[in-house]
Amino acid sequence: MSRTSIYLDHNATAPLHPAARDAMCAAFDLCGNASSVHAEGRAARATIDSARAEVAAFAGAAPKNVVFTSGGTEALNLVLTPRIETSGEKSRPFDLLLASAGEHSAVLAGHRFAPVQLELVGLTPLGVLDLEALDAAVARASAAGHRIMLAIQAANNETGVLQPVAAAAEIVHAAGGFLICDAVQAAGKIPCELGSMGADAIVFSAHKFGGPKGAGALCFGSGSYHIEDVLLRGGGQERGLRAGTENIAAIAGMAAGLAAAKARLGEQTTSLFLWRDEMEAEIARALPGVVFFGAGAPRLPNTSCFGLSSIEAQVLLMALDMEGFAVSSGSACSSGKVQRSYVLSAMGVEPALAMGAIRVSLGWNSRREDCVSFVQALVKTVKSIRARRDKPAA
Repeated sequence: MSRTSIYLDHNATAPLHPAARDAMCAAFDLCGNASSVHAEGRAARATIDSARAEVAAFAGAAPKNVVFTSGGTEALNLVLTPRIETSGEKSRPFDLLLASAGEHSAVLAGHRFAPVQLELVGLTPLGVLDLEALDAAVARASAAGHRIMLAIQAANNETGVLQPVAAAAEIVHAAGGFLICDAVQAAGKIPCELGSMGADAIVFSAHKFGGPKGAGALCFGSGSYHIEDVLLRGGGQERGLRAGTENIAAIAGMAAGLAAAKARLGEQTTSLFLWRDEMEAEIARALPGVVFFGAGAPRLPNTSCFGLSSIEAQVLLMALDMEGFAVSSGSACSSGKVQRSYVLSAMGVEPALAMGAIRVSLGWNSRREDCVSFVQALVKTVKSIRARRDKPAA
């Protein structure tokens, strides 16, 4: 970083973990192409195979069912298609994509279904997928003879609210459907196994847990699935699902970052829960009227999303940045623009309050004192903004 600051925006991107950096530096010295049969090529292939095994173990998948991509967005674009088939037999295309109203834009705008084939399922006021609404949507689709796919996050990127993936999977599978879990925000913060979630496929992105930007993975729970209309055609890499010479350094960095995250999972989870809850309690005491979104639901241990109706997020973010704190207004994938969150809108949050929402997200290099300092800076900043706003005109 170019200046001394306290970074509290891990949900946007986590700083590169030293283990990932070391793995990438070692991989940069591998000159071989992983598709070549000579010793150099075999060394490159071994690095990819080792990384694939690491990601597979975390996902509870077989290594052969892990497809490396350039990130979560590409992985979701690849798998969200009507043309997933069971190997060896021609399957009828999926007719309907169901998605929660709080899904990431990579799901809502990146799928390959026709607009009329997408149906959004609402959220409860706590930000949780409405399972009754999902059950009704699946029943209607089944009655119409539709083949169903559901895309659901493991955890929302803005509020940190954990989604009922396993319960949703029961509903979808009872109708013969297919469930894709977007675990981009959850991986490295909570366990994310296909089996316990009931997911048919799961998606990760390396830069959310300390790996490099530009690396991700799509993992299938079974090797029986094949995507007919792949995005990248060419040399047949990644079982023909993602052509192109592999980015060995990014793949190695992703695996090393994931291994580091897995190793610290239990201890870090306990610490982040404690620090986050202490921080929220201090903010609530100092700033009456603050609203913590999704606080009544299970959340990621590192995430706090809150709003002050009297202050716009853009003003608050700029002031906090000047104080040396990097936080966010929510999702970091909107060209840097501070807009009212569609996730909070789906939760029924009043527009004035939603416009004041900011997100604080901790991570592997966070400290308790960072949270204490943030609360002090936040309270000072809010009081200063309110004082300027309420000052009588000369």
